[in-house]
Amino acid sequence: MSNIVETPPNLPDGVGALKSIISVQTLEIERLKEELRLARHKRFGASSEKSDPDQLGLFNEAETLATVSETGVTADEITVPKHTRKKGSRKPIDPDLPRVRIEHDIAEADKLCPCGSGHLRPCIGEMVAEQADIVPAKVQVLQHVRFKYGPCRVCDGIFPEAAAGDTAAAPEECAIIVAPLPAQPIPKSIASSNTCAFVVTAKYADGLPLYRQEKILARYGLNVSRGTLAAWMIRLGELIVPLMNLMEETQLSYDVLQMDETTVQGLKEDGLAAQTKSRMWVRRGGPPGKPVILFNYEPTRSGKVTWRLTEDFRGTLQSDGYSGYDAVGRRNGIVHVGCLAHARRKFDEALKAQKQNGRGGLAAAGLALIQKIYRVEKLARELGLSADARKRLRDEKARLVWDELRAWLDRVRRQAPPSTKIGEALGYLDNQWSLLIRVLDDGRIEVDNNACENAIRPFVIGRNAWLFSDTPAGAEASARLYSLIETAKACGQEPYAYLARVFTELPKATTLAEIEALLPWAIARPATHSVAA
Repeated sequence: MSNIVETPPNLPDGVGALKSIISVQTLEIERLKEELRLARHKRFGASSEKSDPDQLGLFNEAETLATVSETGVTADEITVPKHTRKKGSRKPIDPDLPRVRIEHDIAEADKLCPCGSGHLRPCIGEMVAEQADIVPAKVQVLQHVRFKYGPCRVCDGIFPEAAAGDTAAAPEECAIIVAPLPAQPIPKSIASSNTCAFVVTAKYADGLPLYRQEKILARYGLNVSRGTLAAWMIRLGELIVPLMNLMEETQLSYDVLQMDETTVQGLKEDGLAAQTKSRMWVRRGGPPGKPVILFNYEPTRSGKVTWRLTEDFRGTLQSDGYSGYDAVGRRNGIVHVGCLAHARRKFDEALKAQKQNGRGGLAAAGLALIQKIYRVEKLARELGLSADARKRLRDEKARLVWDELRAWLDRVRRQAPPSTKIGEALGYLDNQWSLLIRVLDDGRIEVDNNACENAIRPFVIGRNAWLFSDTPAGAEASARLYSLIETAKACGQEPYAYLARVFTELPKATTLAEIEALLPWAIARPATHSVAA
C-alpha cells in the first residue's frame, strides 16, 4: 500500500488561488464546528438563555467593563432591592380554597383536672394545622328526566260525551307534549358540559393527549374511544365560533398586535405529504383589560397568511425577523416593530457555539449591551409604569443604551465572517435595527415578542405529546379551543370553570348580548378554585 497522498484533482497552480481555497474551507470547517458545539449545547446543556455572569466579564471591550458608561445607566440605578425570604418557609395554602373542619379532642378521662378537685379542664383555645386534600375526579351519570303529557280525558275518549258547551279541542289536535331538554354543547351526546370542559382542559391546557385520556376515563368507569373524544373536540370547536368572531373584533379594535408561529404536522392536508410541516399562527393583542390571543391553523408559512391575518388591522405590528412580514410592514397604516429577544438569542447562540476556552469576545459584548436595555425594561415593569411613564424612562435611560449599542455595532460589524454564528448575530441586529429602535416611539410596545411566544408555549408542550393533527378540521378546532383557553387565562380565568360555564350557557344563547356576556373578560373571576385533571 502506497503512503503517497494523492493530490485532489482540479486544484489551481497559483499560490494565491490555493490560499483562497484554504481560507474558504477553513471558514466552512469553523462554521461546522460551531454548529456542532451549539447542537451539543442544545442537547446536553442548560436551555436557559441567561448567560453566565462570569462570561460577560471576560471580553476585551473596555466600554462594556466600565461600571458607569457614557449612557449614565448603572446597575444600582435600575435594580429593585431584592426581597428577603426566610429559608425553608412554606407558602400558605390559598385562603379561597374551601375548608373542611375536622375536630380532634382529648379523651373524656383526660379532661378531668389531675389536681383532685373533680373539676374539668376548661377549653382555652385550639390549634389548627392545614393539609391540602385532593379528591380525584369521579364520573357520575346525569339522568335528564323529561315528563310527558298527553291529551285530557275528554280528548282521549275517556269521556266521549262532553258536557254541553264544552270547547275542548278535537282529539287529533291534542298531541303528546314532552318537557324540553336544555340545549347541550354536543346534542345527542353522552358528554355533559362538565365532561366537555374536563377533556378540553386536560388536552389544551395541560397537554394530555386524547389517547391517554381514554385510558384515564376508563379507570373512572367511562369507556369512550379516542375517536369519540376527537369528534367532541371538533363539535366544541364549532360551538365557540361566535365567541371567536367577537374576540377577533375586539383584538382588531386596538392598534397594537403581536404575531408569531410554530410548526404542526397535519397528516391529511390536501395536496401535501404527511411529513409536511404546517403552521399554527398566533396573534396577541386587544385593548387594556381585554387581552385576546388567537390561534389560526394554516398549511403554509407563506407571506400570504400574514397578509390575510392582518388585512383588517391598522396600527403597530410586532414580530420576529421572518421575511413573510415584510410586505405587511410596508402596507399603509402598519408600523412594523422588531423583537429584541430574537436578536439577543442570536448572540446567545454565538456565545454557546464558541470554543470552551473562547469565552467572551463579541458575543458576550453584544449580550451585555442588550442586557442593559432589558434592565431598563425590568425597572419599568417592576415599578408598574404606565405607557407614557415607560416611554419617558426609555427616553431618559434606554435611548442612550440603544445609541451605545449602535455605535458598538458599527465598529465591529465587519470583524466577523457572515457565515459564523457571531457574524449571523451581528448581521441580524444590523438588518433589524430600524424595526427594533421603534420600541422607543411608543410606551405601549414591548421590547420583544416574548408575550406572544409565551402564548404559544402550551401548544408546543401539547404538540410534544400528541405529535400531529390527523385532519385539518381537527387542527382548526384545536386552534379555536387553544384561543379560548389562552385568552381566558390571560383574563385571569381558571380554564375548567370558565369552559364549564361557556359549554353550559353558550348553547342556550340566542342574542348578541348573551354571547358577549360569556367573553373571558366579561365574567368575574371565581372566588374559589375548581379542579380539573
